[in-house]
Amino acid sequence: MVEELPEVIPCGEGEHLYLWIEKRGRDTPEVAQALARAFSVSPREVGYAGLKDRQAVTRQWFSVPTPSADASALALPGVRVLELSHHGHKLRTGALRGNRFWIRLRGVRDRGALEPLLDQLRAQGVPNWFGPQRFGRRGDNALLGAALIGAGSHPLAVRAQRDGFLRKLALSALQSELFNRLLAARVSEGRLSALEPGDVVLVPEDQRPLLVRDVARDDALTTRVAAFEAAVTGPMFGSKMREAEGLPAAREQEVLELSGISRELFVRGGRELRGTRRPYRFKLAGVDLREEPDGLVLSFDLPAGGYATSILRELTREAAPETPEAEAPEAETGAEA
Repeated sequence: MVEELPEVIPCGEGEHLYLWIEKRGRDTPEVAQALARAFSVSPREVGYAGLKDRQAVTRQWFSVPTPSADASALALPGVRVLELSHHGHKLRTGALRGNRFWIRLRGVRDRGALEPLLDQLRAQGVPNWFGPQRFGRRGDNALLGAALIGAGSHPLAVRAQRDGFLRKLALSALQSELFNRLLAARVSEGRLSALEPGDVVLVPEDQRPLLVRDVARDDALTTRVAAFEAAVTGPMFGSKMREAEGLPAAREQEVLELSGISRELFVRGGRELRGTRRPYRFKLAGVDLREEPDGLVLSFDLPAGGYATSILRELTREAAPETPEAEAPEAETGAEA
């Protein structure tokens, strides 16, 4: 189960209807399309903060520009409207603090081993992997993304250029795969929480990412990184991304070269590939573990952009995620929190 932790709570007044919806077996764009039909508006006018997994019980807010407070026209199996309200503006993409997860664990062989692992994740943080659902059912959305900017070919490239949603999904998957490769190196070399000269750090009160040139002179920043009050970041490559320097920059350049991608190609991605920086790790919060007759229920909070599969991977000691090549891609929205 996944429940959105919203950044904006509808105030009860305004021209946009907010719907708190629970869904099963439906992805977020499906529900948005159904809302557009039910209220006779363009799908682009339907707002939601983030994508939620199809194969889960999920709850999230949607917004529709209408004065109506009647959602009876929404007839979609697996979808329930739990609450209605109004607000003054459309729900923006990304307007969420994070997500709360509840996951049932069956067949646990050693309950006693879970608590120390969870304690370790609380202390050290969780590697901020992009989960396999980011890369599609066949795991090759990133290959399609590379083809869209001229770094390879793909049979669906022409279709994706016309399909805005698929194009955005594929380009994002390309960024995500490159990020995962750099994160894998950082984890394997024991540098997950380390601050190095040339790193780019996200500091909450700053408008732009901070480039760190002299770690030795900035004990305060090192302390804040250790306390999860600031975050060392990896690249979501793009034409407007803040660049690292020194050794971090060299590692990022090496990943691009091994992938056959030049920085100039990201311009072809347009506004979908402007780029940003993403934290290499996140803090695990709100952890609870309880026994039920049919297994353990693990619950926790994740920040926006975090994947529950990152937690499960650490608990089951699986390997770092791969993005395997396949013959034909299939778009999958997945549980991007």
